[in-house]
Amino acid sequence: MGEVASEMTQQAVQHVSLGQQLLNVGLPHYLIAAALLFCIGLYGVTTSRNLIKVLMSIELLLNAVNLNFVAFSKYVTPEALTGQVVAIFILTIAAAEAGVGLAIALSIYKHFKTVDIHKIHLMKW
Repeated sequence: MGEVASEMTQQAVQHVSLGQQLLNVGLPHYLIAAALLFCIGLYGVTTSRNLIKVLMSIELLLNAVNLNFVAFSKYVTPEALTGQVVAIFILTIAAAEAGVGLAIALSIYKHFKTVDIHKIHLMKW
């Protein structure tokens, strides 16, 4: 009976170590996720006709950059918090950009009755 319990314990330890190996997230995983976010944001900026969608896509681009800063900070210089500090500054700028962008979008909608970028060709009011 003791041998069976010992064998089961060994199998459980091997299973846990295999799970830890599979769940080990490294720098390439973060870079791939950031690249995918950046590509989705770039696609949204270049193909969208709606001003609100363009603003959301710009936010995706900025979040991809933030992910890169934090990932490189964690793996290259883990004792310094430079990547996290830069990410906080970028988030602050992104929040201000969103506020100003939405105010401009509301003003454009009020004047032109549309937020379609291709229909707004004159910025003279």
